[in-house]
Parts: sequence; structure tokens; C-alpha cells
Amino acid sequence: MLTVRQLLQYKPNGKQIVALTAWDFAIAQILDAAGVDLILVGDSLAMVALGYENTLPLTLDQIIHHAQAVKRGVKNALIVVDLPFLSYQTSIEDAIASAGRILKETGAQAVKLEGGYPAMVETVSRLVDIGIPVMGHIGLTPQSVHQLGYRQQGHSESDRERLISAATALERVGAFSLVLEHIPADLAQLISQKLSIPTIGIGAGTDCDGQVLVTADLLGLTQRQPPFAKAYVDLRAIITQAVQDYSTDVKSVES
Repeated sequence: MLTVRQLLQYKPNGKQIVALTAWDFAIAQILDAAGVDLILVGDSLAMVALGYENTLPLTLDQIIHHAQAVKRGVKNALIVVDLPFLSYQTSIEDAIASAGRILKETGAQAVKLEGGYPAMVETVSRLVDIGIPVMGHIGLTPQSVHQLGYRQQGHSESDRERLISAATALERVGAFSLVLEHIPADLAQLISQKLSIPTIGIGAGTDCDGQVLVTADLLGLTQRQPPFAKAYVDLRAIITQAVQDYSTDVKSVES
């Protein structure tokens, strides 16, 4: 199974990180068999699997339940689990307890949390100090939807400087990688060049050290496709057709 230490060698070796999200055993098994390097049990499962409008309602118990299922389907990939909204922002002690539960109860190797402001940098530092690997996440942070919306971040000079400062601070306190979401490609390239840890982009151009997508978007399962997410197949239409064909077959034997 891929480890955090091995993943850190991807960047100096010029190897791109392939990352996708998973929310259950079946999807995780498929992604792992296909050779995905990193599987993120992201809080996007709130929308993909549980039908919420955004990621905020997701609980720690819910993401642990799904991460346990994902872990049972994975033999090779590194598994990272999102810390849900308000499971880590309230205090460092809450962050330690939440991250500790995830690692203890799921078998995942790392957690991911959003934000690069000073208090969150301190939280990451404490988590790393006690041996919990942390992936950072800056740019568009979906748990801040009511404050930021889903708009691209990092346009003004002050926002660019803030994101660069956040990225370097997260690296300094020991984050092992950083998700850059929906920021201008030139800014993502600049951050990636400044950091020795790998960056993983989502809607941040092609010059990051890897890419991640929500698997439901990649498969064309979602009704609302993000502007930066490419659907590689329209699985929603394929499934619909299969169900209709099945229904036709069943009804054809009616007397």
C-alpha cells in the first residue's frame, strides 16, 4: 500500500499523482484496481451519496462509516479522509479527537482539512506533531460556501498573496501535500514551484503535481457538473438506459 513517505517522492521524481474520491466499497475497489495513487474519502459524499445541497451537514460518524467501506475495497492506494465541517475548526482538541477517530476507526493513513489562516496552520502543526499526516486544502474551500460561494478564488493581488502565504505556512508546519481548488492556473503553478511538497489541483490548471476529481463528476453521475470537471463518460445516461431496458424486459412477460 502506498504510504505518505512514498507519495512525497513523486514530486522530486517528476511523477504525477492520480487522485479520485470514493464513497463506498464498490467504487473504491474499482479505483484501486485501476491504479489510482490516492483515494480521498471527501466530504463531497454529502452531496454525491447522501443528497445534501452542500458539504456542511456531513457528520464525523457518517464520513467514518463511508471511509470504513472504502478501506475494505483498497489494497494499494493511499487513503485520505476529509475532516467534516465543525469537527476541527472549534478547537485544536476537537481536531485531534476527530482526526484520531478517523485513523483509529477507518485504517486510513491521513486526514485532509480546509483553510490556511493562522489558527488552521496551528491546528495542522499540532496534528503533525502527534503523528497524524495532514493534507491541506486552499483556494475554493467548499465548507466556506456561505462566505465564498463556488467562485474561483485568487484573482486580486491581496488574495494571491494570502494563498501563497497560506501554502508556504502549511508546508512549514508539516502538511505533506496541498489541494489547490479552483484558482487561476498561473497562481497554482507559482505555488507548486514554491513548495517542496506536492500540490494536487482541482480546477487549478495542469501545472500542479497531481490532479483530483470527484469521481461522480468524472463518471457523469451528477446533475450539476462543476465548470472545471471533465466527465469522461455519461454514466447517468447509461444507467438510465439499462434500467429502462430491464423494465421493458420485465413488462414484456406480463399476461
